[in-house]
Amino acid sequence: MLSSERRSLVRFLAIYLGSTLILFSLGSYMFYNFQKHQIIDTQNAQLELEAQKLTQKLRELHETYKKPLLYPNDPAFDSAIYDVDRGYIFGTFKPTSIEWSRDFYKRGDKLYCLHALKPYYLGASYLLISKDFNPKPLNELLKMLLLFLVAAGVLFTILGLFLGRRFIAPMKESIELMNRFIEDTTHELNTPISTILTNIELLDTLYNCEGQKEMRRIEMASKTLSRLYEDLTFLKLNHNYHRALERLNLSELLEERIEFFQTLIEAKDIKIIKNIDPNITLEMDRNDAIRLLDNLLSNAIKYNHKSGKLEVALRANMLEVKNDGQGIKKEDLALIQNRFRRANSSEGGFGIGLDIIGQVVKRYNFTFTIHSDINQPTKVTLTW
Repeated sequence: MLSSERRSLVRFLAIYLGSTLILFSLGSYMFYNFQKHQIIDTQNAQLELEAQKLTQKLRELHETYKKPLLYPNDPAFDSAIYDVDRGYIFGTFKPTSIEWSRDFYKRGDKLYCLHALKPYYLGASYLLISKDFNPKPLNELLKMLLLFLVAAGVLFTILGLFLGRRFIAPMKESIELMNRFIEDTTHELNTPISTILTNIELLDTLYNCEGQKEMRRIEMASKTLSRLYEDLTFLKLNHNYHRALERLNLSELLEERIEFFQTLIEAKDIKIIKNIDPNITLEMDRNDAIRLLDNLLSNAIKYNHKSGKLEVALRANMLEVKNDGQGIKKEDLALIQNRFRRANSSEGGFGIGLDIIGQVVKRYNFTFTIHSDINQPTKVTLTW
């Protein structure tokens, strides 16, 4: 799967699963609260039932008043009776504070039921019943909801992957068609380009032909086509290409590639300033290094002003290329590194140069930065 397809799939899954998770979490939260109140109401009903039983026992004690009075007690519940002024009379516990305005309430891990006694029995006006809240049903509910969310997450992830692949299928088909077109085009371009370049070199070497200016134009156009062919081939074969790492003399290779672009440099009357330290070496595949240098130099020449300056500096761990072009908008700097994206449509090209640079940089763990702004010089820096 290509990086663009992977990005699209990840974005789709993020939106799809994120929205699904929010909806299910909200629904689960509402269901949890509803069931929690149901569980509390069920346990409150037990308190109410116990209050009624205790009221009946108090009534019996009141009607058959005799000493000694045995206060009814159930070990599963705590209870206390209060007079009409809310003064404590007796009980199996004595809470420090009571919410007199509520019939049922929960405080900490205790449930309370306040039951009014009418008529008064044994001088008691209020009966307070309490018991420990049983968290087991709530814990089981929470466990069930978590298992449900995990199962739903797995199910919707699988469904999302299926839908996501269907979603990106048209894009995948378009990319495959484009890659097939590129492959067929590069195959057809190779032979005529090689023939043109070979014959131009022979004419320059063996004959003193008239029309040198026209010959230079043909050479320039042929080299542009040749570089385009190499870039397209790189894009197609990059993932399957067997790389032969070697210790390259980057200084010599850079001089060689600058010489390759000399025709283009002269055509735009660009003044080139070179600060290349000798014998800078780097371990990498030669073709990767050529693709990297060619695209850096090609972009710097293509987007330079006529009669502008091109500065190339090579140090022990850094390559810097700077031109006098019209600059790049800040908002375009991140976009132009994507394949087929260009910030300036006034010049030719397919928008693949920076994508190739990015692939090489990523493979060798280099650092690549672009410093530019509109109507300002553009400086690209490569460090390793």
